[in-house]
Amino acid sequence: MNKVKCECGHVNPHGTVLCEACGNILDEKARQGKLLDMRYEGSARRSQTYNKTIIDRIWNFFSSVKVGVILIVITLIATAIGSILPQVSTLGQLPVPAHQYYEENYGWFGKLYYFFGFHDTYGSWWYLLLIASIGVSLVICSLDRAIPLYKALKNQRVKRNTNFLNRQRLYNKAENVEIDFTTLKEKLKKKHYNVHIDNGNLLAEKGRFSRWGPYVNHIGLIIFLIGCMLRFVPGFYINEFLWIKEGETLAIPGTDKQYYLTNHEFIFEVYDESDGEVFRNAIEEKGMIAKNFQTNVTLYSAEQSLPGEEPELEKIKDYEIQVNKPLKIDGYALYQSSYRLNEIASMTFALTNKETGESYGNITIDLNNPQKKYDLGNGYGVELLDYFPNFQMKDGVPSTASQDPLNPAFAFKMVTPDRPEGERSFAAIQQTIEVTENKYKMEFQTAEMVNYSGLTVRLDNTLPVIAIGGVIFLIGLAQGSFWQHRRIWIKTEKGGCHIAGHTNKNWYGFHKEIEKILSDTNIPIPIDQKTEKNQEKE
Repeated sequence: MNKVKCECGHVNPHGTVLCEACGNILDEKARQGKLLDMRYEGSARRSQTYNKTIIDRIWNFFSSVKVGVILIVITLIATAIGSILPQVSTLGQLPVPAHQYYEENYGWFGKLYYFFGFHDTYGSWWYLLLIASIGVSLVICSLDRAIPLYKALKNQRVKRNTNFLNRQRLYNKAENVEIDFTTLKEKLKKKHYNVHIDNGNLLAEKGRFSRWGPYVNHIGLIIFLIGCMLRFVPGFYINEFLWIKEGETLAIPGTDKQYYLTNHEFIFEVYDESDGEVFRNAIEEKGMIAKNFQTNVTLYSAEQSLPGEEPELEKIKDYEIQVNKPLKIDGYALYQSSYRLNEIASMTFALTNKETGESYGNITIDLNNPQKKYDLGNGYGVELLDYFPNFQMKDGVPSTASQDPLNPAFAFKMVTPDRPEGERSFAAIQQTIEVTENKYKMEFQTAEMVNYSGLTVRLDNTLPVIAIGGVIFLIGLAQGSFWQHRRIWIKTEKGGCHIAGHTNKNWYGFHKEIEKILSDTNIPIPIDQKTEKNQEKE
């Protein structure tokens, strides 16, 4: 694009409305109005100058404040909808599939909620796309406005075009006025103005840094959004759930098997009548009231080992995890979140002769890690054909409602010396189903009960980034709210003078400040042309 050269000699970028140096009006359309639009100093913005290529159109789309507001509103609506029902990431290990859980607990609304993907709103691709779009909009909006504004303010001269001055909101002129610039400069400096004098022309300016407040806000918001998006980068944010039974040692999720945890005991305590009259009355009214949820654990660190080899564990410490008293290590925090009491951990069956009752040995099935075959010796053995942790009949076919061993059932194949081809049997807790008439059966003996502790494992390395973004945003907010960019121009010519003033906010306070500065001088006080024009209309 061709550059635009002003009569003052300054070369301006194409699309400039007001000369960056002297303020002369370069756009004919701008000459038609009474007061000048000084939001961006009349500088050339890329979005208003170029519209030829695909990049131009993308730039112009995201540089629109209206588009940015629409994106924020859509994101807020999506965030609000996502908070109506619990997110699937906060529910831990569900007893049933997620779609079934939402339908069973929240009815038709839960079914629709899951269908449209709101059960995982904050981890969905479209939500991340909205966050990224807001970030892109903030970056482009800032660059589109901040860079031209910076150039215009940097290039401004002390001497301004007369048309520029008389089109300011605060303006006045006088004939045959002599100005004592030395005294005036001292009075302006007392009001913390930076004063520049050039051949009978004066520019007094203060609070320019306040013009950058909105852009500092944008930087803070961009950093904040980056922190939010880092939650989806591995290693920055972990929110996992760990079910661990008493006596079990497991790797802590999200630590890449660096840390292990042993659950020694889960303690569940309730208040009783001996705890006082307040609790006695509450127990009578509400029933059982929980007093303490606690998991006694030992934390280990694992030394490096070969793949497939059991790692050597080194004890770090013993700890009692309670509600609001998490176990913390290297940024990880383990919170007491849930529990399951008296869960079936293992079941023992005996292979017996149905007629004589003779037993040929017992098998113990670990419900969390069942084996496929059990050898009883002397030609006797049992093969586990299928295992249903939470047995249910669905459309006449055995299935499992979840992977939790709440109602275990088994399909066995019993192999004996006189039945080498084996006999098939289906055994649940309170029933045995035989496909054919069998000689042998699997007879239930005992069940080992155990308590499970539910722990939430969290790691959040994004909080410092989010906090820095929030602090920068507040700095920008204060910068743009409590300070104003104020400028006063005085131009002398032919024995008279022109005086004009501009501020980006608080015109009343600025006008009063000029009145105090010009008191006891023969310089005319500028008139608020906008107020005067409104009074004339009335």
